[in-house]
Amino acid sequence: MSQIVLEMSGICKRFGATRALDQVQLQARSHEILALMGENGAGKSTLMKVLSGVYQPDAGEIRLGGEAIRVHSPLDARKAGINLIYQELSVAPHMTVAQNVFMGSEPRGSFGRVDRKAMRERTQAVLDSLGARFGPDDLAGSLCIADQQQVEIARSLIHKSRVLIMDEPTAALSDRETERLFEVIRKLRADGIAIIYISHRMAEMSELADRVTVMRDGGYVGTLERSEADPERVIQMMVGRPLGDFYQHKSGRTPGAVRLEVRHLHSRKIRDASFAIHSGEVLGLAGLVGAGRTELARLIFGADRALGGEILIDGEPVTIREPLDAIKRGIAYVPEDRKGQGLFLQLSALANTSMNVLAQNARGGVLQHKALKKLTEDAIKQLAVKVPGPDGIVGGLSGGNQQKLLLARWLAIKPRVLILDEPTRGVDIGAKSEIYRIIHELAMSGVAVICISSELPEVIGICDRVLVMREGRISGEVSGAAVSQEAIMALAIHDAAAQTH
Repeated sequence: MSQIVLEMSGICKRFGATRALDQVQLQARSHEILALMGENGAGKSTLMKVLSGVYQPDAGEIRLGGEAIRVHSPLDARKAGINLIYQELSVAPHMTVAQNVFMGSEPRGSFGRVDRKAMRERTQAVLDSLGARFGPDDLAGSLCIADQQQVEIARSLIHKSRVLIMDEPTAALSDRETERLFEVIRKLRADGIAIIYISHRMAEMSELADRVTVMRDGGYVGTLERSEADPERVIQMMVGRPLGDFYQHKSGRTPGAVRLEVRHLHSRKIRDASFAIHSGEVLGLAGLVGAGRTELARLIFGADRALGGEILIDGEPVTIREPLDAIKRGIAYVPEDRKGQGLFLQLSALANTSMNVLAQNARGGVLQHKALKKLTEDAIKQLAVKVPGPDGIVGGLSGGNQQKLLLARWLAIKPRVLILDEPTRGVDIGAKSEIYRIIHELAMSGVAVICISSELPEVIGICDRVLVMREGRISGEVSGAAVSQEAIMALAIHDAAAQTH
């Protein structure tokens, strides 16, 4: 039976004039997964940093096993059995798994020497308990992200974790890796560990959580039992408005003439893709991971080489050999990996937003800084980006605000076709709603929008039609009243030709 392991009550924290936490409470139990949910800026990470000793609270109490404790540092937290696994993993790539697991707390033998045999044996025992597919002598840097995550979990178990905090643990994982992680988390729950699971993903909450605690604007909103925590209720608690306001209504959109047509486009990964999208239309690209959605988008944008086929813009055949050709034709592409392939994290909002239009804002080889600043200020206002100003550094912003700035860069070229690859991955509920608003307004202005998404409710909620891909080819299309999760999945698993026989 579960018992209360951790209680936080009346937690307050200020940073200068900003109140980050205001009388927040939280309770975690053994044999339980507690989902901690809220928009970016709601205070989730700040609360967990208070619990793990990174920050000291201005007021409030933490009780572990019924006893009041003071956590002065992460080392204090670890000694007490409280471990936090950050979204950005902290493994040392050039050290072995065993060295990572015991980092800073290596067992000692005679003459104070590190007992490497004990390290390996104890690490192997923990890895066996997790069902890991690697050993204590493997280099951590040679492991995939999912396995590196298990290294961090193993580290927490070596220190006899009573409370394990996981911050967006599936952000960089594939579906298969995510399922493996879920198996590990369920085992840890069965072993009696209290797990606090931070995520933006409703599907993960529904699958894993025994209870859900919701925060908003640095305050505690409430806690729901599993039977009460339906997505609509949780979203309303997170954002303070009903789910009905979440997706933009499509009723006001009337598609115009064909804007982009693709005929028999193919490559080593894409097989004979043909489709058309109209101005003012949002076209979804759905399918299982590896179906070829991103590969098709990259072919259209010129990021990958096509072996044959034809692309037409407004009825005119065009040659696209590289992204610059696509940009000149008014095709914009927002990639899935905004940090690795999209943004310059160490640069300002102004630098990121204006990157594609520098030539148009230069006179005699000199950049017109005033014009670029106004461009950025207008984009910040139009897209409701929360950033100190044009000079704000992008790397310090939330995922949603980073995504909106990346969108702003491509909107600066005034695109005729906008391709969005997983546009809301890793962003909070409020930012999703803002991005959906932007997509709707772009379509209303006549832009043809192609949206790739793995979230079927998102595809259904914002797209006018949906093309479904399977094994590198378009297996079918659903539109109008026929658009449903069942119809999309049927095409994702069995192509249209197979269904007719």
